Amino acid sequence: MPEAPVPEIVVGRLPLYLRALVQMGLEGRQVTSSQELGERLGISSAQIRKDLSQFGEFGKQGTGYNIAFLVEQLKRILKVETIWDVALVGVGDLGRAVAHYAGFLDRGFRIAALFDTDPAKVGTQINNLPIEDTAGMVPAIRQRGLKVAMLAVPARDAQGVADRLVEAGIQAILCYAPTSISVPANVRVQYIDPVVRLQQMTHYL
Repeated sequence: MPEAPVPEIVVGRLPLYLRALVQMGLEGRQVTSSQELGERLGISSAQIRKDLSQFGEFGKQGTGYNIAFLVEQLKRILKVETIWDVALVGVGDLGRAVAHYAGFLDRGFRIAALFDTDPAKVGTQINNLPIEDTAGMVPAIRQRGLKVAMLAVPARDAQGVADRLVEAGIQAILCYAPTSISVPANVRVQYIDPVVRLQQMTHYL
């Protein structure tokens, strides 16, 4: 029988583990435990051990986890041991902030193409990367072989842009637009909407 797929909620926690472990490494640490990792993240040690066991055995009873080794394994599992080139569509206020963010490269991603519809922006540069017209986005993405895109356009434009990204061969979309988009089953979408997160928190206030 084929192995059951790893639950999405488990995969969603792996980047949190990776971030904490990298920070420990920067602190000069060599070994940690599920207990310590859990205390840093607010996740039970049992949950961490269960999550990691979905992918193999990475620690030893009584000795914990070798941080450098576990970082290497998590990068392999998340497929960020190499750099993924990313297309960013929409360079308004939010898009420009995303384009200037320096934290992508050391975590496996590089913004390699910028697209916008505003003629005043097309042809200008951000970090020495030219802003291209979205009219030529599909062939440009195909030519570069990009598989990942970030969407920072108004909600009313998000579905149309997403359709063109799928046409271009994009297989993963990070959507900043405050809306839901429809894509084929083989395309992964993640959403970042600060208002939704604020509304979730204010429920508890």
